[in-house]
Amino acid sequence: MDSSEEPKSYKDQQRIAALRASIASLEAKHVQVEKDLASMNAKLIGNPDDTCKRYTQLLHEYNDIKDVGQGLMGLLAEARGVRQVEVEKEFGVSEED
Repeated sequence: MDSSEEPKSYKDQQRIAALRASIASLEAKHVQVEKDLASMNAKLIGNPDDTCKRYTQLLHEYNDIKDVGQGLMGLLAEARGVRQVEVEKEFGVSEED
């Protein structure tokens, strides 16, 4: 007699039923995750690699502009004979900026 044909105990039947329910639940979640992923991909503008390159370029531009601004505040602080922090406070620049 094949082991799959042997009568199962009540506990085994419960375990099998619980596993089948769990599999069905996971399959439903998988379908939902796939739908969510498709929805997110549809919201992306253009190629993700191009988006990353663009943001990297913008970050470099921002950092260059910030460096120039800090340099100018440093020159202004030196000309006034005060610390750069005081000039930054005057222009509303905080430590987090």
